[in-house]
Amino acid sequence: MGTGNKDQQRIVSSAHLVSDKAAELSEVEYGLIVASNAFGLWMVRGTAAAAADFPEMVDLGVIDILSLHSVNHRGRPKKLADICFKLNVGDTHVVNYALKKLLRAGLISGEKQGKEVLYSTTDHGQELIQRYRKIREACLVDAFSALGEVDADSLSELARQLRVLSGLYDQAARSATNL
Repeated sequence: MGTGNKDQQRIVSSAHLVSDKAAELSEVEYGLIVASNAFGLWMVRGTAAAAADFPEMVDLGVIDILSLHSVNHRGRPKKLADICFKLNVGDTHVVNYALKKLLRAGLISGEKQGKEVLYSTTDHGQELIQRYRKIREACLVDAFSALGEVDADSLSELARQLRVLSGLYDQAARSATNL
């Protein structure tokens, strides 16, 4: 008995891009698209719920939220270049705009050291992050735990494979630039 994958209808975003050499890549790409959008929606809605009692809070988008959590990571000040590198964002202007938005909202502070600015999370930012964490536990982690059948090692392997794919797409982007 075979795997049956060749006869099976593939779930893809763009059937015209499916290649006989790597049809499964199109399936992964569609999975990345819907997972990325769902994750972004979750971050925006979860953060909005956490900020509900913050009267002066501005609407935060995905890059704003990712930047906030990146600045907060491990409690050490971060440079713009380090935040961009961690998030794999090549356009520093996008992250710089997000940082300015977070500064105006009072969620982070910036301290100039030489030619660089080091960003840190403020108490206000910490409070928002802690509220987000509680909402994440209630809405996401508890629901995830209820699934029961998800193996932690399998998820870790999935995360590793996503990082490998990220490298593949980064290299493909560099190659496309040289065409």
